[in-house]
Amino acid sequence: MDFTTLPLLIAATLNAGTVLAIAALGLLINERAGIVNLGAEGLMLVAAIAGFATAMHTGSDWLGFAAGIGAGAALAALFGLLVIWLNTNQYASGLALSLFGAGFSAFVGIGYVQGKLGERPSFAVPLLSDIPFVGPAFFRQHPMVYLAIVLAAALAWFLYRSRAGLVLRAVGESPESAHALGYPVRKIRLAAVVAGGGLCGLAGAYLSVIYTPLWVEGMVAGKGWIALALTTFATWRPARVLLGAYLFGGVTMLQFHLQSQGVEIPSQFLSMLPYVATIVVLVLISRNPAWIRVNMPASLGKPFFPGS
Repeated sequence: MDFTTLPLLIAATLNAGTVLAIAALGLLINERAGIVNLGAEGLMLVAAIAGFATAMHTGSDWLGFAAGIGAGAALAALFGLLVIWLNTNQYASGLALSLFGAGFSAFVGIGYVQGKLGERPSFAVPLLSDIPFVGPAFFRQHPMVYLAIVLAAALAWFLYRSRAGLVLRAVGESPESAHALGYPVRKIRLAAVVAGGGLCGLAGAYLSVIYTPLWVEGMVAGKGWIALALTTFATWRPARVLLGAYLFGGVTMLQFHLQSQGVEIPSQFLSMLPYVATIVVLVLISRNPAWIRVNMPASLGKPFFPGS
């Protein structure tokens, strides 16, 4: 790996990690409110086809992102109504949402399989992008890459420096106490679920509009599950989510780099590296259950019945 290749690998890592980071930040908002959403994969798939179709017909990437956010938020709202108001099982409902999203996106996307978006615009930060090594690595990214970093910082400030963030965390820790203080727990949880779904939708739209950019059935390829694992890996903290996303993004890009260099390792083994890394990290974290319990929202996955 030489001076020319390494900056490109770093840039690709940031690009790949952005998809995971945005989705994982959305799931973190859900889980901080006490809701587990296992449907991230389905949300991202539906948003991916919504964003791709919109961008293809309108010619606007940003309208494609908006469509992805809308699709993700709408499905998340449906999920929220089921688990928060109708008190269905969060895990079963999330899995059902994931299966529905996979099937629905495949059906809707049949006519877009051969479609392809036009030439993607290139972006560069003036002056900084011309710096040797640093410029190609960090300052020639799509604006969404920088938005993910800003989003992580903003979410950290919201959770730990604002009153609304304190209320959200209180709902995730003890919804009974928050309800006793007069806070509308179910409405707060629904708002968190919709916001998290919108971010998962944005991640899906970014995947199909910018990262690939094309539509292929099942193109999310497990990234929703990796994003879900990232929240545990990061112990429900935004900055660690960002770090973990770039770590997994780096593993993904490394397998492509090794394949391009003709490394004599079966391609199937290289392709499974990101998923193996996910399993290894979860196993290492699970060796200390007490550490997870200390950081995990106390009411995560538990239903709440007002007045009970």
